[in-house]
Amino acid sequence: MKTILTTGSNGLLGQKITEKILAEGRVKLKATSKGANRYPITNGYEYAEMDILNPAQVRAVIEKCKPDAIIHTAAMTNVDTAEANKELCYQLNVDAVKTLVSLCEEKNIQFIHLSTDFVFDGADGPYKEDDTVNPLSYYGESKVLAEELLKNSKANWVILRTILVYGITNDMSRSNIVLWAKGALEKGIPINVVNDQWRMPTLAEDLAEACLLALEKNAQGIYHISGKDYMSIADLVRKVADYWAFDKSIISEISSESLNQTAKRPLRTGFVLDKTIRDLGYNPHSFSEGLKIVDEQMKNSIK
Repeated sequence: MKTILTTGSNGLLGQKITEKILAEGRVKLKATSKGANRYPITNGYEYAEMDILNPAQVRAVIEKCKPDAIIHTAAMTNVDTAEANKELCYQLNVDAVKTLVSLCEEKNIQFIHLSTDFVFDGADGPYKEDDTVNPLSYYGESKVLAEELLKNSKANWVILRTILVYGITNDMSRSNIVLWAKGALEKGIPINVVNDQWRMPTLAEDLAEACLLALEKNAQGIYHISGKDYMSIADLVRKVADYWAFDKSIISEISSESLNQTAKRPLRTGFVLDKTIRDLGYNPHSFSEGLKIVDEQMKNSIK
């Protein structure tokens, strides 16, 4: 049975990978993250504190664990924070990848790397894996630089690009578009939502499954991972309102320009999933199915 090391195991995707491995026992898991373990179950796998910006610590953990593969989920993903703090973004999204890739080359470890639809400019989505990248933000640029590192390496690598991941963690410590919209609508707080950005939101469980499929099939190259439904952010928020029967009249549609965000966002991304479905056997949930899963998990977390 393969041993997998995950980075960023305290994050949404990291916790979903832990959950899936514990439920299915497909691999052995060494979970790592900065700081203490925040996953509520501590049996059935090992956990180590690991700061991806500390190369000596990264090497020590990897040499002790001897993983067959690394699933690298840790990154700076807040697009505006990345724009405002480019140096830290570069360290987290590029330098850390250099450290990990170098160790993967040295020790013949498979490297599964998470990337983003923000490598594209949004002028011509949905995108295929071999479409030309042209990031509009520093976050997107940092992820392109990381992808280039992998392409130029001798490591056994696969890049999984994804879009707008949603879901819940056990401690509800991570927000995302679905939880934000639900929280505001539940309280009756009027919200402004952009109607000119189009995405294919991805259930965190689907992305976790894709990571394990890429591992099991020893996938190589780039794969696009998202949900199957293409919608505007405004449509997404209305679907959240419909699912939980909230008042849609407090949703106001606005343009991206009027938001004055620090970083520029691509307008129309989305992915063509044909290659991933064919090669990996990926079968994502619909958005409505995803909302049902999130709803059930919320109810269970309250019990």
